[in-house]
Amino acid sequence: MKFIKTPVKGMCDMLPADMRMREHVLGMIKESYAKYGFMQIETPVMEHIENLTSKQGGDNEKLIFKVMKRGADLQRAIDSGNQEFADNGLRYDLTVPLARYYANNKENLPTPFKALQIGNVWRADKPQKGRFRQFTQCDIDILGDDTNLAEIELIAATSDMLSQIFAEVGISEFTIHINDRRILSAIALQAGFKEEEIPSVLISLDKFDKIGLDGIHAELVENGYGEDIVECYLSVYKATESVDCAAFCSNISEKFLERSVIQNVEEIISCAKAMISDQVTISFDPTLVRGMGYYTGPIFEVSINGYNFSIAGGGRYDKMIGKFSGQDVHATGFSIGFERIITILKDKMDNGAKLGTDNLAILIAKDVPLDKKIALFKEAKTLREDGTVVTIQPMRKNVKQQITKLENEGFNNFRKIYKD
Repeated sequence: MKFIKTPVKGMCDMLPADMRMREHVLGMIKESYAKYGFMQIETPVMEHIENLTSKQGGDNEKLIFKVMKRGADLQRAIDSGNQEFADNGLRYDLTVPLARYYANNKENLPTPFKALQIGNVWRADKPQKGRFRQFTQCDIDILGDDTNLAEIELIAATSDMLSQIFAEVGISEFTIHINDRRILSAIALQAGFKEEEIPSVLISLDKFDKIGLDGIHAELVENGYGEDIVECYLSVYKATESVDCAAFCSNISEKFLERSVIQNVEEIISCAKAMISDQVTISFDPTLVRGMGYYTGPIFEVSINGYNFSIAGGGRYDKMIGKFSGQDVHATGFSIGFERIITILKDKMDNGAKLGTDNLAILIAKDVPLDKKIALFKEAKTLREDGTVVTIQPMRKNVKQQITKLENEGFNNFRKIYKD
């Protein structure tokens, strides 16, 4: 059988330099979020297929890596003519597992519960640049808090974390966009769309940055919506730059939108501003949609100049956990685009994350006597106890090339040991 040395399509090998950077960033994320009281948890990489196909994951449910039933269970499914041969699947995000986790463990958890979850997820997506089938997600969530303190804490904590990470590559400015799904729904209802049509309308609005109002107009009409309704709907979005929430929503009837929703968004923005760096912009963005259908209130996203993707996003999803436990739980979350952050850092760093200045490579020639080796091993033990990174290697014939490779791995101190 042929041995294939390349990874499975859509998955990547991680070289030492890659892992050094990833572990460095993960360490900063954990340390930063711990200061805000978030507690790290872990859920299994495999979930019940019923949970993964609960219609809470949007298009991600089409991308599940399913795990077949085994043994007698599989045979029974085949014999019965059952077309579902899977009983489990690899998780496609961390939110669905969190919902199950909380429903199962809530009696042993504090209220509100501030969770930090980091782990790999899998999606049977079409691989392309920056899009993989296995990748790391990093989520923070606050469960059991029905106030906007949850949104404020999530935004402040994430802004603080991103500011620390990007400071290492000279980036201090990024933008936090905020909107509310209830505002999006109110605009559509007032224009004349039916409740059940709103998800389809928002899918088109979500393309605002890519196709603009003209493109959205054409798409909605093509989808069968009346010209008058589409014109009325999009007229609200003709002036969206530098507009505050109250001004934007001033023409939305209270029949469709409670004034408390507007006040809530403005409170989140003003309170978060008091906690984040002055160089970070936080503003109301009426065209922000967020693709997941489970959001029920405020939504937010983070973008950075020069990149056409968001680096973090989330919102309130008060109805999702109840789908599993039978009892609704107030919930708000922020998902950090870990892989995208790594992409930006790689763009800005010349040689990736370094080991630090306290490191030493000891290269030992082939004929060095045993007593001298033992002395070196004892010295290395003492140096490691004092915090120095020490690697001991046999000296190669081409020692210059050996040193160059070690330098590329972050070593900058060397000792070459010969017989005499």
